[in-house]
Amino acid sequence: MQARSALFDLYGDYLRPRGGRAPVAALVRLLAPLGIAPPAVRTAVSRMVRQGWLHPLRLVSGPGYLLTPKAARRLDEASARIYRTGRVSWDGKFDLMLLQGPLGKREAGRLAFLGYGPLGENAWVAPRPAEEADAVLREAGVGYERFSASHAAGSPGAADVVGKAWDLTELARSYEDFVSDLRPVVTSVNARSSDEEAYAARFHLVHAWRSFLFRDPQLPATLLPARWPGTSAAGFFDRHATRLRPAADRYVERCLQSVSRGRVGFSDT
Repeated sequence: MQARSALFDLYGDYLRPRGGRAPVAALVRLLAPLGIAPPAVRTAVSRMVRQGWLHPLRLVSGPGYLLTPKAARRLDEASARIYRTGRVSWDGKFDLMLLQGPLGKREAGRLAFLGYGPLGENAWVAPRPAEEADAVLREAGVGYERFSASHAAGSPGAADVVGKAWDLTELARSYEDFVSDLRPVVTSVNARSSDEEAYAARFHLVHAWRSFLFRDPQLPATLLPARWPGTSAAGFFDRHATRLRPAADRYVERCLQSVSRGRVGFSDT
């Protein structure tokens, strides 16, 4: 687990509801159970400041970092997709973007995060439009045209679009692997486990689940194969994320409070 990615998870899942700020000593302590060393945390924080995701500030307990408005918006959008239980709506229209040039790897990744898949080198499609896609292409300096393409659910046209833009076979396999890999991690936590153990297990669960934001466009059931593994994987995630949340929250609160009282427990903070 990379420190920068873990910090996004930490802020999005635990610190955003608590004001989106924390002392650097608390960031170090909260990532320690995941095996992330203090120097890696500080390096990642500095990088996120340069990229406009965090803003340094002085807290009563020492130097800290606050989410920028851009980061808060991104994390709120991600949270809505991570905790996505329920039916996915679709109006029968694909959002089609025809580009006047190829995208770089970074911009292609940003479009994938927004739910777009490539139909070709210069064509991207999504089951619903994302306003942020315009900003991605403007920042990349790539001209484009945007269309709304209608296809009836279950029609050959809709199936053809989905088959070209996304590898559902590989995505299904990834969902099956997610459940098989994370099941021993979360089921090992029981009533005798510590809050720290519950926190670490839940963190790994959410971290692994968040990776699907870059791969799964959240197609409606009408465009997916029967017995779609993503549905059972979402149920697995929701069940264990909810079960482990109280103990994980207690651990986070205890870490934040101990730092604010000066009981950090790390010699280099």
